[in-house]
Amino acid sequence: MPLARSVLAPLAAVALLGSLPAWAEDGPVCAPVTKIPLERHLRQLSLDLLGRPPTVEEYEAVRAKGAVTVEDVRGLMTSDAFYDRMRAYHRALMWSNVSSSVNNNSNTRMGGTGTGVDPLSLRNNSSGAIRGGNGASCDGYIPQDECSKKEYVQDPHVDSVGEARCYDKHNVPLPVSWDYDTTLYYQCDRQDLAADGKTVDPAYNTCEKAAAKFGAKYLYFCDMRRVGTILAPHLCKPSPSKTTTAVLTEERLDASGKVIAFAHPSPPAGTALTELKRCTLALESRNGVQGSYVPQRGCMEREGFVTRPAPFWNVGAADVQVCAVEAQTRSENPWTKETCTTSRFTGDRSCGCGDNMRRCEAPNGVTHNARVAAINEEPERIADAVIRNDEPYFNILTTRRSLVNGPLSQLYRDGQQGVGVFALSAPAAAETMPDVPYADSGRWDTYIRGPQHSGVLTTPAFLYRFPTQRARVNHFYSSFLCKAFVPSNNKPPPAEDACNRENNLARRCGCKDCHATIEPTGAHWGRFAERGALYLEPSRFPRYEPKCEACALAGNVSCNGECAQYVMQAYDGDGAESLGRLTSYLYRTSDEEQNIEGGPQVLVQRMLQTGAMERCAVQRIWREFLGRPMSSQEQVLYLDQFANDFARDNYRLKGLIERLVLSDAYRRID
Repeated sequence: MPLARSVLAPLAAVALLGSLPAWAEDGPVCAPVTKIPLERHLRQLSLDLLGRPPTVEEYEAVRAKGAVTVEDVRGLMTSDAFYDRMRAYHRALMWSNVSSSVNNNSNTRMGGTGTGVDPLSLRNNSSGAIRGGNGASCDGYIPQDECSKKEYVQDPHVDSVGEARCYDKHNVPLPVSWDYDTTLYYQCDRQDLAADGKTVDPAYNTCEKAAAKFGAKYLYFCDMRRVGTILAPHLCKPSPSKTTTAVLTEERLDASGKVIAFAHPSPPAGTALTELKRCTLALESRNGVQGSYVPQRGCMEREGFVTRPAPFWNVGAADVQVCAVEAQTRSENPWTKETCTTSRFTGDRSCGCGDNMRRCEAPNGVTHNARVAAINEEPERIADAVIRNDEPYFNILTTRRSLVNGPLSQLYRDGQQGVGVFALSAPAAAETMPDVPYADSGRWDTYIRGPQHSGVLTTPAFLYRFPTQRARVNHFYSSFLCKAFVPSNNKPPPAEDACNRENNLARRCGCKDCHATIEPTGAHWGRFAERGALYLEPSRFPRYEPKCEACALAGNVSCNGECAQYVMQAYDGDGAESLGRLTSYLYRTSDEEQNIEGGPQVLVQRMLQTGAMERCAVQRIWREFLGRPMSSQEQVLYLDQFANDFARDNYRLKGLIERLVLSDAYRRID
């Protein structure tokens, strides 16, 4: 009987091949199959598993044995080069790159060196709300705490010596100097030069002296501006080259006959700019709210600098100079009690960057790039740990274990780092997470995430890279089931058919063929916000929020920014019944609601029951190591065999790779 079986097995294979067409759609399979020589097999293995050719010693060892053995393959798969190879494989499989998925408008990014007269400060859009112009820093020549000293009063013809104020009564820094804005509003001409236009004439080196040249009535519009390291008087008037300011020709005078404003003599209705007032050190109140400061239009109103310890991204370095506004550490505006722990801090003069400047980013995008790199690497690290530990492969989709390095640890542990840039939730309580110093980006510590997490499928890398539930479903199907959603060729119904107006895509004509699967499957990510990595924790985001429904019924669809995750507008009957519910629950059946509560982990367990996941893993590993997809004949011969062995071997990826690279399919010349 054993002899009969040994004869019948190859005959069965021949019969099977004979039943296939001579030319399949992907080309013929030639017979007989010639196996590659021993040395070439080793070279192929070493290149595929390690990314390098074999050494002379490795060639000699294999020749001495006469074959590449299982032990040889297993030895190769214990090297760091193999694990690097597998990390690269999973990086490509999971598309782990959120560089273009995280919107960073740089409003929290600091500029400057922190030394000399170049203090650290917010200089992008934030500086417009704080100082009156994008790109404006504070005055690096004036210490904030000494701003009232005579030598630091920059424009004494406007700001009386000895009366300059450094802080308001709640210790919020106030301007210590100002300049007219030449970018949008003014043209400023230097007044202290001799006839040659180059030599400084000391007879006109202050505004009071230069007034004899330009006229005393314009004294308030004389600006002592820095030219290099010196201050020089400049006469500033509304720019004649800009249509918005050229029409400001009416001069408004005070009781002493000095111009205090330039105005439009007869502004048409809807004119945005009708007047420019003279600059002073006095800030205006936004919407009349005390303590809600706003710079005066056309004026760069700058505070001074203070000295502080190095920020969190450079702990241990020398003290740095920081603009006094950014150096503040408040958690709320002391006047209005509005929070400083959201992105609004960049426009509130009373907030600052927080302790160790943790709310702000380092110059040149260093901290942001470090965070993005760590987020990108986290899924690879999860996969790497599963493979190194020889765990069931699909643990990469279900494990709660993850790893953090310095930038990621501090981002997760500190609720204010990354505010205004990243919308994400800490995966576990701060006290349970590794406290890795920010500067240690090469150290990765393991920890256990909360019960809502499921392998790589709930990492910020996956959630940001695939920002909608539909995108998450699509990539899961493509990467781990080897399936794609393709619209059917069914003829659509007439345009007037009511099903074309169905808002539920799972029922809409032309859409339901795909979305009948996409929508229920997407529900597994229903507790994770779209376009971010925020976990909608049930105690904070209940399924139904009465306040949001009340706002929606009152027409306040923003509800002061508190209901972004809830249904706030109704486009059909289902929407009307869902006002105040989490958007994840709109159009859901009871089964789909269970998917929301079960999360991605339930989806993975369900798909494992179908056998599709191990078959897809086999096909992907085959393509990775043979450089091409399985042919139809190879699927018949190998797919089920490898998939079944993979499942029986507790889904060990090393075991699957081992079987593949020792198989005839891998060793043949074709």
